[in-house]
Amino acid sequence: MSQTSDSCLDTWMGREALAEAMIPVIGRLYRENNVVTSIHGRSLINKSTMNILKAHRFARRMSNTELLLEETAPLLNALSQLELGAAAIDVARLTEKFKLEGNGASLEEFLRAELAEVVGKRGADDRTSTDVVLYGFGRIGRLLARLLIEKAGGGHGLRLRAIVVRRGSDKDLTKRASLLRRDSVHGSFEGTIRVDEEANTITANGVQVQVIYSDNPATIDYTAYGIKNALVVDNTGRWRDAEGLSQHLQSKGVARVLLTAPGKGALKNIVHGINHGSILDSDQIVSAASCTTNAITPVLKAINDRFGVIHGHVETVHSFTNDQNLIDNFHKGDRRGRSAALNMVITETGAATAVAKALPELQGKLSGSSIRVPTPDVSLAILNLSLENGTTKDEVNDYLRQMSLHSDLRKQIDYIDSPEVVSTDFVGSRRAGIVDGLATISNDKNVILYVWYDNEFGYSCQVVRVMEEMAGVNPPSFPAKEAAAALAAIAV
Repeated sequence: MSQTSDSCLDTWMGREALAEAMIPVIGRLYRENNVVTSIHGRSLINKSTMNILKAHRFARRMSNTELLLEETAPLLNALSQLELGAAAIDVARLTEKFKLEGNGASLEEFLRAELAEVVGKRGADDRTSTDVVLYGFGRIGRLLARLLIEKAGGGHGLRLRAIVVRRGSDKDLTKRASLLRRDSVHGSFEGTIRVDEEANTITANGVQVQVIYSDNPATIDYTAYGIKNALVVDNTGRWRDAEGLSQHLQSKGVARVLLTAPGKGALKNIVHGINHGSILDSDQIVSAASCTTNAITPVLKAINDRFGVIHGHVETVHSFTNDQNLIDNFHKGDRRGRSAALNMVITETGAATAVAKALPELQGKLSGSSIRVPTPDVSLAILNLSLENGTTKDEVNDYLRQMSLHSDLRKQIDYIDSPEVVSTDFVGSRRAGIVDGLATISNDKNVILYVWYDNEFGYSCQVVRVMEEMAGVNPPSFPAKEAAAALAAIAV
């Protein structure tokens, strides 16, 4: 029976009240216990009532079942009573596991058993803090700053301490702060920003960031600012090999370097979720590969594991970047001198071959090309694959949807099957790539997949994951294991 207009409004207001009541609980868990709560990987920290409601509604698209506030609200309240230590808790997955595997236990009994590792440790955090320096403060640098400030919590884990730039004008500090505060693509910074011109600092949501002016990565004394054993993230793209990037290691206070671009030579190109386990304590310089490599490699691994990839072609429809000219002018690269705002520009991409650096089993099996288009952000990779084992559109889509929910690649792969989505709908996505299920084409052993990706923000999230891996600052994650029924769905 359908609801009347009055009962619909009453239901909505009841859900609003539940969401409003969640906000202080989520906040206390974060501030007092160092617990980060999320719904299918989407953080609930500092979210509005409406955003919490939307996150619950979004869960329906992910798992085909409604995530009820009547279930998550009691769960959050129960968590707040357990005196938890630092942890990352996915409320949606924990709720699902309780329903599938609770076996008659009360909610408190289930949670005490599931989170036994951190129960009663009230805010205890075994992670050591790691100082972070952003060398360069362009598109990726500023998004990394936003993410690191968002994750600051109680000061454990990654600590953004400084940014290094070349002085651009007398008002450089104010302009840098303004660019952090306002973004034409990603919107306003969530919080407050203050500038201290005398101390050369920008303070954002209580995180004080030293601004250092230098054009030589080898001559900075970071220890003069209290920075020690820092992880320097090079966002400039000026140096991409070990020799160039090792200049950072000559500066006092630097321990390791991460490049936010494809590395050359013998540098490890890391795609989190695929080969992050190969990072060793002895690796002083690591690359986080490219945005496209991060977007396609997890999907390619999932497909190769299940169906086997014989060969394939990757075509990327990529938003223009700062490397291109705004209007026609000289450019050392072919075609990139033509106006980015007016043209589709055929160019090269190394992403297809770069996949093999993270996923050696696809060595020599992929070709690739790219078209730059007049949009500022969000790109699309089209994977045309020949498979060893035939499949159908429904089978491959259901498999990838399950992988996005319950596999070790759930932080990297997202899935959507809406008939109305377009590129701007994926601005701000925290996943490396989003499979567009309705666009999938399958002809037995030939499959064409369409994978959207926010080539700025989604990639930045992957970079932060690599940073956390290098620093060893990942908190315990719960539920630690998927519900058995969920894992069985992937295996079918």
